[in-house]
Amino acid sequence: MNVWLVVVFLNRKCMLCNLFNALLHLPSAFRPIPHPRVIMTLLVKDEETLLEHNLRFHHAMGVDGFIITDNNSTDATPAIIERYRQMGWVLAVIHETGTDYRQKQWVDRMIDVARREFAADWIINADGDEFWYPPTGDFHTQLAHLRANVLRCEVIGMRPEEDIPFTEWRETAHETAEREALGLSPYGIFGPHPHKVMHRAKGYLQISMGNHKVKMLPRWCKDSDIRIYHYNHLGREAFVCKVVNGGEQLERNPSRHGGKHWRYFLELYRQGRLHEEYDRVVGTHLVEQLRTLRALRTDTTMSDWFAAHPET
Repeated sequence: MNVWLVVVFLNRKCMLCNLFNALLHLPSAFRPIPHPRVIMTLLVKDEETLLEHNLRFHHAMGVDGFIITDNNSTDATPAIIERYRQMGWVLAVIHETGTDYRQKQWVDRMIDVARREFAADWIINADGDEFWYPPTGDFHTQLAHLRANVLRCEVIGMRPEEDIPFTEWRETAHETAEREALGLSPYGIFGPHPHKVMHRAKGYLQISMGNHKVKMLPRWCKDSDIRIYHYNHLGREAFVCKVVNGGEQLERNPSRHGGKHWRYFLELYRQGRLHEEYDRVVGTHLVEQLRTLRALRTDTTMSDWFAAHPET
């Protein structure tokens, strides 16, 4: 049988299992959970720059444990994961050797582990470059009285500054209608930032590519004031490396859904134009103009937090 058909069959089987579990928990689907157990899943690859900060930040925000899928990292990422596994913060590690970026399936697998093995009440599906910030400073108090089972959270892009550590960045990037007129990249930090979702364990059916949507039974989605600070570009060289790794993996995925930006950047890389595109992605030569347009705004939430917590 074709490998892709096997994957489709297994996905449908998992969906049926999730549907059965959701039906079992229908009576308590929207019941508040006074002391929720919050589990974060992380899909990482070569995240040595961000990963330790990510784990310490979210642990301080009340995440009770992490389930991590490491996809063929070749830097210090595995050593960092193992250190925090021994500390008890990382509950489970999945060493994924696939090279076809089946992100949706890999995240779904971690959600299953969080539900079955670690009694998760709420699940946050994150990437290594995302920092989920609850205004209360604690996910438990943020979620304790909530009846909805899906939270829709705003994603805020951080403007990379080449000459200082990411923990000191102080500007966020926002969508501007002027990006085409300014010659900015269609997939840069000044385009739309699709929201992401976090969800309860009970009622879960299926996550979407990129963790932007989730199917639940029943489903009650509510807009949240939890903000996701996204450090998706750590500088020019890191950008090129990320594009090559992510784009080539995505090309090996038989599904053509999602990942348009990766395919776009990879094609420019093969044309020798990626360094030029990076300037269009982050607005290198338009900083003052973008500030005037309010596409760049001062936001010290994260830099203040890191300054107050030097142990991270």
